[in-house]
Amino acid sequence: MTQDETIDAIMQVMERAFDPYWREAWNRRQVTDSFALPSTHALLIDAQGNIARHPADTIGFVLSRIVLDEEELLLVAIAPEYRGKQLGKRLIEHSASAARDRGATRLFLEMRANNPADRVYRAAGFERIGMRKDYYRTADGEKLDAITFGRNLTN
Repeated sequence: MTQDETIDAIMQVMERAFDPYWREAWNRRQVTDSFALPSTHALLIDAQGNIARHPADTIGFVLSRIVLDEEELLLVAIAPEYRGKQLGKRLIEHSASAARDRGATRLFLEMRANNPADRVYRAAGFERIGMRKDYYRTADGEKLDAITFGRNLTN
């Protein structure tokens, strides 16, 4: 897939996966700009939980950035109609494997405190390691804490 096709696939999933109320989705410019750094990576999966080979097959993605031996999952999404089928866990496992191949020994992610994906991250081996008070704001101004998770990749 070309970078433009990858970005198209990410945006198609993002538009369906992120509720505007939570203000978590990135716009196309933010996604495109993230690829200006060679440390940014995207991983796309299909409905069978395999790495997607064509943009039209994409039902989930991870956008990540590696710095030294630590990789941060910047955005993680599964299209709503594919949730509850263990595809989020498969996506994270593919991402962990790719991060390991790039030399990462730890994975990190951050999410809003009331995000139901908490159970997916815990099932994928992430542990809560920190919190930022009132970090996120909803569309109506409600403040939400950010929870930071980490996962060791060397075990």
